[in-house]
Amino acid sequence: MKSPLKLAALALAGALLAAPAFAALKEGTQAPDFTAPAYLAGKPFTFHLSDALKKGPVVVYFFPAAHTSGCNLEAHLFSQAIDKFRALHATVIGVTAGNTDQLADFSRETEHCSGKFPVAADTGAKIAREYDALLTMRPGWSDRTSYVIAPSGKIAHVYSDLKPNRHVQETLDAVRTLEK
Repeated sequence: MKSPLKLAALALAGALLAAPAFAALKEGTQAPDFTAPAYLAGKPFTFHLSDALKKGPVVVYFFPAAHTSGCNLEAHLFSQAIDKFRALHATVIGVTAGNTDQLADFSRETEHCSGKFPVAADTGAKIAREYDALLTMRPGWSDRTSYVIAPSGKIAHVYSDLKPNRHVQETLDAVRTLEK
């Protein structure tokens, strides 16, 4: 039989791994600027956050890896809502450090992005590190954390949860708040 102390330590470790990550970048702080190789409908280009902010707010959503179940669902949900973001002059960009070699296909597939918004490769997780969006369970991969960045470059909203279901609604509501 295991000692109660060992069982408590195992339970605590399990709870910490299961708990959602909390992004260190807080609302009101300046978002780190970045440039990254990206794909839109399978076509490569270079994404510049500073250029996107000139057009309006930017939703930067980090996801663990292309072609994984939660990330497929999240991309599909953003794809379904993209017209609502565009109506608010918001740009959506998915960023991942996982399976970056698969992003061209991921960006055009109808069950994922449908070619409606770009996804960027974060090779070496440099951008995720700057945004404190690293997956603790899988070092080198992005966590599932979404940021809404105001045109001023300030972080307006942060949402971090490994479950993909609420990221779209959280960020859409935050973008709507910026419009008021």
